[in-house]
Amino acid sequence: MTLLALGINHRTATVAVREQVAFTPTQLECALEELRSLPQISEAAVLSTCNRTELYCVTDAAGEQTVLNWLGRFHNLRVDDLARCAYHYLDNDAARHLMRVAVGLDSMVLGEPQILGQLKEAYQQARQARGLGGELERLFQHTFAIAKQVRTETGIGKNPVSVAYAAVSMASRIFDDFSRSRALLIGAGETIELVARHLHEAGVRKLTVANRTRARAENISAALGGEAITLTEIPEALMEADIVISSTASPLPIVGKGMMERALKKRRHRPVFMVDIAVPRDIEPEVGELSDVFLYPVDDLQEVIEENRRHRQVAADQAESLIEHGVSHWQHERRIRNGGELIREYRRHGEALRDLSREQALERLARGEDPAAVVERLAHQLANRLMHQPTQSIRDAASQEEHALLDAVPRLLMPPKPAFETHTPATPRRRKDNTPA
Repeated sequence: MTLLALGINHRTATVAVREQVAFTPTQLECALEELRSLPQISEAAVLSTCNRTELYCVTDAAGEQTVLNWLGRFHNLRVDDLARCAYHYLDNDAARHLMRVAVGLDSMVLGEPQILGQLKEAYQQARQARGLGGELERLFQHTFAIAKQVRTETGIGKNPVSVAYAAVSMASRIFDDFSRSRALLIGAGETIELVARHLHEAGVRKLTVANRTRARAENISAALGGEAITLTEIPEALMEADIVISSTASPLPIVGKGMMERALKKRRHRPVFMVDIAVPRDIEPEVGELSDVFLYPVDDLQEVIEENRRHRQVAADQAESLIEHGVSHWQHERRIRNGGELIREYRRHGEALRDLSREQALERLARGEDPAAVVERLAHQLANRLMHQPTQSIRDAASQEEHALLDAVPRLLMPPKPAFETHTPATPRRRKDNTPA
């Protein structure tokens, strides 16, 4: 079986495509069940964030096409269109990719910490859906250990930089004094929580968090002295908001052009800075066409992100080295496990032949046959049975000139020479008996 990682991310696909390929929380359970039920798939996990959708599977040798076809069917997309922006990695490369994702080396913001939490959530969802077997279970656990090592031994986690930080950093270029600005944050997930914290640290004191459930919004706003509202109260909140940052899992836009037009009239066209971090988008793209609105989708944060990337490159190089050691260790353990299974299968085969020969010998003894003859037959029969298949394989390899296999035969089938060099006691010569009869 092959380990496969297949997906799209911010480097290979636009926001529009990523929106179409993203899995909503309600879709994930069904998606995992469908993916796991494919005949070629024995294990599966799905990671879906605003910047990437990735499928990790244990599959047969041609599994990438099967998974790609399924992904297209699930989202009603043309497979050819999807293939143009998809990537796939196999075995060691797949393990390396997962580890790089976990420590933020493949993120839009180099080293951002949120992805590890998202990956752990994807792991738990796969476990609950019974999508994980021994292979993916061990890989995820090993990946989490490597991610912890990278965070501990490198500076990649210091002064956390994320999409949330990049959004606030971009807002600071427009507003000289955050203390006089009012911010509206839509959503109550980890990203919005980070945005709220960064805004508060930057000087914003008038903070409103809107969410489907008020209680979740209060968890974020209360600690920062802000206000919590529900999504239905957003139109009124927009009239006061100078900064709007949105990141929800809503399948449909929350802020439309008409809603924003009405808010701008009440604001007397005071400018509004808006960042839409969500995939699918929370803010209709047409909102950006309005005067006095500065709307930036998540892809527009790239400039800020690239600046932060340069500051983290040294730590990233150290992380790459740790990951290479992690991949080598995982590969070594995987080989040992594969060898262990082969050994177990070989021993089961030998034990089956042993049991068969023993039962036949016991039957002969029960019939009263000479014990010495039975033992002689048992030894001869067991040796023949154990050597038959290897002998035939050696003959076949010799006829096909499979030299690599032939070179391995002495090491695999023949014990070291000292094991043969046991001294057989010499048989004493019989003396001629000259005693008279």
